[in-house]
Amino acid sequence: MKSISRTFLTGLVTILPVILTIYLLYWLVISMEAVLGGMIRQVLPASSYWPGMGVIAGLIVVFIIGLLMHAYVVRWLFAKGEAVFYHMPLINSVYRAMRDFFDFIVPTTKKEFEQVVAVTLGDPPVELVGFVTQATGQRLPEGLRADDRVLVYLPLSYMIGGYTILLPRSAVRPLDMSMEEAMRFTLTAGVTGTNTANL
Repeated sequence: MKSISRTFLTGLVTILPVILTIYLLYWLVISMEAVLGGMIRQVLPASSYWPGMGVIAGLIVVFIIGLLMHAYVVRWLFAKGEAVFYHMPLINSVYRAMRDFFDFIVPTTKKEFEQVVAVTLGDPPVELVGFVTQATGQRLPEGLRADDRVLVYLPLSYMIGGYTILLPRSAVRPLDMSMEEAMRFTLTAGVTGTNTANL
């Protein structure tokens, strides 16, 4: 019975990420087609509309928004609109958490220093995979500023969370890993390895 349960769990863990990814893409396609396709049908004659125009329009809109965000005025207007969410009691917590998470995974602004590092802790020493979030003390609280220290985020496996610790530079060792590879490696406790893309 244990062997059957273990085999079923292995199959579930294997197929669940695939199903969730496909479902997310399906939901995005259906949503774009329903919303933008409906708008297009109101403008164009029924004979001129064909299925998929809503999806194409959605991709074009997303691309245009990406282009516009390079303009300072657009970024300023977006920040003003975003501030409204930050002042709404319930939406504030949800939106801020989602914004911080996606900014960490896919940064929208170039950071002064961004490095995946191995952090050495304890005696006997152990190494943890972390991410440098502040390489200088300029943006740290007054009592924590020091030239020889860096701020490192240590994510926890299988959950969104972790620890932010202040370390001397001698305690961190740069790793030749991208942010995406390191996040996938740490969040899955190393189960995925670092070369799954080559399998």
